[in-house]
Amino acid sequence: MKSRFCIGVDVGTGSVRAGIFSPMGSMTGSGSVPIRIRRPARDHVEQSSDNIWRSACRAVRLAVSQAGIRPEQVAGIGFDATCSLVCLDREFRPLSISNTGDPSQNVMVWMDHRAVDQAAKINKSGQEALRYVGGVISPEMEPPKLLWIKENLKDTWRRAGKFMDLADFMVFRATGCDIRSLCTVVCKWCYKGHNDGGDKHPAGCWDESFWRAIGLEELIQDGFARIGSRIRSMGESVGEGLTAHAAREMGLIPGTPVGVGIIDAHAGGLGMLGACIEGPAPSAADLEERLALIGGTSSCHMAVSRNPMFIKGIWGPYYSAMIPGLWLTEGGQSATGALVDHVIFTHARGAELKREARVTGRTVYDLLNAELERLAMHEPFPAHVSDDLHILPHHHGNRSPLADPSLKGAVSGLSLDGSISDLARQYLATIQSIAYGTRHIIEEMNKAGYRIKTIFGCGGGTKNPVFLREHADATGCRIIIPREPEAVLSGSAILGAVAGGVYPDILSAMAAMNRAGNVIKPEKDTIAAWHDRKYRVFREMNGDFLKYRDIMSGK
Repeated sequence: MKSRFCIGVDVGTGSVRAGIFSPMGSMTGSGSVPIRIRRPARDHVEQSSDNIWRSACRAVRLAVSQAGIRPEQVAGIGFDATCSLVCLDREFRPLSISNTGDPSQNVMVWMDHRAVDQAAKINKSGQEALRYVGGVISPEMEPPKLLWIKENLKDTWRRAGKFMDLADFMVFRATGCDIRSLCTVVCKWCYKGHNDGGDKHPAGCWDESFWRAIGLEELIQDGFARIGSRIRSMGESVGEGLTAHAAREMGLIPGTPVGVGIIDAHAGGLGMLGACIEGPAPSAADLEERLALIGGTSSCHMAVSRNPMFIKGIWGPYYSAMIPGLWLTEGGQSATGALVDHVIFTHARGAELKREARVTGRTVYDLLNAELERLAMHEPFPAHVSDDLHILPHHHGNRSPLADPSLKGAVSGLSLDGSISDLARQYLATIQSIAYGTRHIIEEMNKAGYRIKTIFGCGGGTKNPVFLREHADATGCRIIIPREPEAVLSGSAILGAVAGGVYPDILSAMAAMNRAGNVIKPEKDTIAAWHDRKYRVFREMNGDFLKYRDIMSGK
């Protein structure tokens, strides 16, 4: 077993990363390659599947080289990706989803919000499937995007041979097999992953009535071949492994096992939630006290339960969509890392701060954290620096639990100050507002039956001590950082480990490869009471925003 390594490939919004992992979950090498992103119109965000695949191959080569392993030592490879929509023609060539007509722009990125009107139409249909997405489908999911293509790009709709989630596309390019992941189709395509008592489809099925009701009945043809007629569980070995062509591009051995893929945030859940904290590995009941927070451009909040929990405005319940046999609940915030960067770099001192970071070799976050430390010397506690500054973080709408993509951000407490100190205060207030959004999600989950006390965190924001401190204090939860900080990559490597036979199933792989690291405990008493007050302001700001919108609409 010592010589058997697994590869995880993570396709994010701005880059593809690959990691080489030992059977015990330690990363021994990694590689990262940027991917192109285009915004040809407002709310249109597009990428190229060919560019993403080439970047993935380069990232794998870099990771293998850094790890110093031989290709024959790779037991298996797993892929995760953002829940972006890939369009291919009948010959499996890229087919444009862009108003520009550029065939290379064949990926509608998860954060693309062009299908807001189509999502509203679907939500008015009252279909049973909507119960399993918190009652409200998001424009970030695939049915609204597909409906937008049908209504706006008629030639693309006519010529399309395959519509795929990006994780499934990566597996397709690697193996030549059109296998769809239970994770992607259940979470983003309204596939029924559970058996509700019938014996015709014991392992799940597409709901024909849903697709007819929303005007996409063409997708029912040929057993749903265009959106997936072969659905498999995550980590299941696909076909005969890497094709000779894919292996050559990656520098690996043909036939290397490839696991059925997973959505990126869900890979983060696999990479963290199985860790032992005190005592043995967690039971299914113990898992109901845990939340996986995967931070990046946006944030996702993953929790699992033994029984389905229907929570208004929060996605799910999804059966076996992350951990086999358990129901997944998925909260999320549409803009977190992206919002922090927006606040920093649109400020009058943002460019100056960026130059200083380049000259000093530090990050802009390090510089702002240092400024916050200086300001906190005159405050009763560090969070108090933003005492009279409040931010509503709905700049890209609200994914959970309000489930309203039309919402906008707001700020209360601005002055004429344009200093670095002012930027630091806005930066802190933004992080706090994101933490209150997480608190709101956890509150709604706990009302439904969860008992969340512990947050496992990974991703960009969780590398920032201010982000971690404010999230712990704002939510009242302890935060645990996994010993292997690249939990998303670890989660996709777990799929490779299962496909390659290193472990018999996902739960066994999680038990072996998840490890807990640092623990951040929340402050109590005075600091907790202060956050309670500021959280109350946070909740009231959204109500005020809605009042203003009603006034302007003449209500």
